Parts: sequence; C-alpha cells; structure tokens
Amino acid sequence: MSIAEIAEVLGGAKIFKRAVEHQDELASSIRAGLPTDTINILANRLTMPRTDVAARLGIPQRTLTRRLSQHARLTAEESDRAARMARVIALASEVLGSDEKASSWLNTPNRALRAKAPIDEIGTDPGYRAVEEVLYAIAYGMYS
Repeated sequence: MSIAEIAEVLGGAKIFKRAVEHQDELASSIRAGLPTDTINILANRLTMPRTDVAARLGIPQRTLTRRLSQHARLTAEESDRAARMARVIALASEVLGSDEKASSWLNTPNRALRAKAPIDEIGTDPGYRAVEEVLYAIAYGMYS
C-alpha cells in the first residue's frame, strides 16, 4: 500500500488539489489540517453515517456540524486520526480485494480482536497495530 492509495482514500485530488505521492506531502497536509469534507469521504468508504466516523475521530456532532457549515479544517490531531483510518481502509481494501469487503470486515466484530469491530479499535495506536496485524495475517494466509 502506497501513500498515494492512502491519499486517495482521504479524497485524492478533490481534497489535496494535487497528486500526493510522498510521505512528506501527506504529513504536511495532515499538519495543516485536512478539510472537513474528508469525513464525508471516509463515511462513504465505510458505508456508515458521518457522525459515526466523526465520533471515532474524536469530533463531537455539534463541532462537526459547525465545521462543515463553515468549510473549516480538522485539527492536526483529528487529521492524523483520519489518516490512520484511511490507512486501515486502504490496507483492508488491498488485502480483501474490494472496498465493499473492506467496509464489511471493518464493521464486523472479529475474534482476533476479542470480538470487537476493527473500526472501533483503530482509535489508539495499540488498537491500530492489532488491526494491522490481523490484516497482514489474512494477507499471508494465517486467517481466512
């Protein structure tokens, strides 16, 4: 999975206004804050309400509504969590073969994650790493 694939999950050229292919380009966009439209794009990829995505990024519903109406940006911390979410979505799509399968897998409780849905585990670095490990295990044939 490449930086370009992560950037594409975040909205690609629509969000970044250019092709993002290098880590430093993505990092500078995250530090500057991603547009709030990124939440809608992630919600569409995950087939879940944007308020659920925002909650997983630590953004209260009223704050989300205000930022969307003002076309504001996410904070650097929120943008970082959004990029982490995008990385997991890109990896799941690559490993499982389609966006639909990835969305279903991310939203379904998983025994390897103590019966928790992967999307609920990526809010912390240890949880993110556990989800990533399960995806790599699937990719290498350790789980079916």
